[in-house]
This record gives sequence, structure tokens and C-alpha cells, in this order.
Amino acid sequence: MIMKRIITLLFTLTLVPLFAAAGQAQESYRIKPGDVIRIEVLEDSSINRDALVLPDGRVSVPLAGTVQAGGRTLSQVKSSVIDELSPNFASPPTVFVSLARLAEPEITFPSASTAAVEDTIPIYVLGQVANPGKVQVAEGTTLLQMLAEIGGFSRFAAKKRVQLRRRDSSGKERVYNVNYRSILEGKSNIGMTVMAPGDVIIVPERRLFE
Repeated sequence: MIMKRIITLLFTLTLVPLFAAAGQAQESYRIKPGDVIRIEVLEDSSINRDALVLPDGRVSVPLAGTVQAGGRTLSQVKSSVIDELSPNFASPPTVFVSLARLAEPEITFPSASTAAVEDTIPIYVLGQVANPGKVQVAEGTTLLQMLAEIGGFSRFAAKKRVQLRRRDSSGKERVYNVNYRSILEGKSNIGMTVMAPGDVIIVPERRLFE
């Protein structure tokens, strides 16, 4: 029994510093585009989500709008989320922000038009797709090719309500609605749109009976 207690004590003394060091490392980490952060609100679980940090460094939070995350620590993001959410609650909500996943290593997909090595551009994909996150695709890749290269949609995807978000030269974001079924039926040629650096593709979840 004494030996068991000694082993348990040694095990605890070994793990506690490791957990503390891991927590300190995560807290000092500066968030980057492509990272995924987990946001949890004790008072309203419907807000809880894993949010992808977009190219401009922002994340979208229900009731709070967009919050700057890129280049900031988890504590700083937490404070901003609390500030933005507070008007919706009787008292400041209890918010937890943690790092769910680091940005994926850049993956280069070959262009469908040539086997030669080409320059690549970053594209961000969110929502109901097989492989969400940041990917690198060859210049000249079309929207339809992009959807194929990331593995297509999940079974819960709202294929009629896909969005392509793109910033113009002035920095203003434009949203293009994409009906994937219309593309397949030959009713729309938006699938031939050539992807631009920083484009964001959003595939929402299908509604009931949709």
C-alpha cells in the first residue's frame, strides 16, 4: 500500500509540471490565420463552436459578430468575446477560449490543366466538406476543381447554399451564392470561376427537409 502511494505521488509530481508548461505555452501562443479556436459560453451553449481564423485574422461568433483573433493570445480573444457578448446578457458571460487545432501544413494540389510545377495560392474552406481548413491550390484552379480536390461535401451539406467570399481590390468583401446542383445540371457556369488568393468557401449545414 505504501509503495502504491509513493508511485501515485511520483506520477502526480511528474504530470503536474507538464500540464502547467503546456498551459503556459498555449497562453503565450499568438493565433494565426488557419488556426481553429474553440469558443465556449457557459450561459448559452448554442454559441459554442470551433471557429476557423480567416485570412484577415478574424473569427465569427454568434451574437458577437466578427472578433479579431490573428496575432493575439487566447486571453485577449477571450476578453474581446466577453466584451462583444455582454450586451446580450444580464451580466458578463463566462467564456472559455482554447486552441483546438493549429493551421494545417500547406498542401499543394497539382493543377488539372498541367503536370508542371506552378505557383500556388491559399484558399480557406469552412463548413460541411470532407476536409475543411486552409489548402494551397495551383493558380488557375476553378471553383468546381477546388470542391473536388478537397474531397467534396459531407452528407449534411446544403449544396444549394454554398458561398464564395472574396475581397476586391478595395478590401471590400463580396459574397457570391453558389448552387452546386445547378452547376451539375448545366444551369450555372459559376463553377468555372477561377480561385483567387484568400478566397473563402463556406458550405452551411442543411436545414430540416432541405
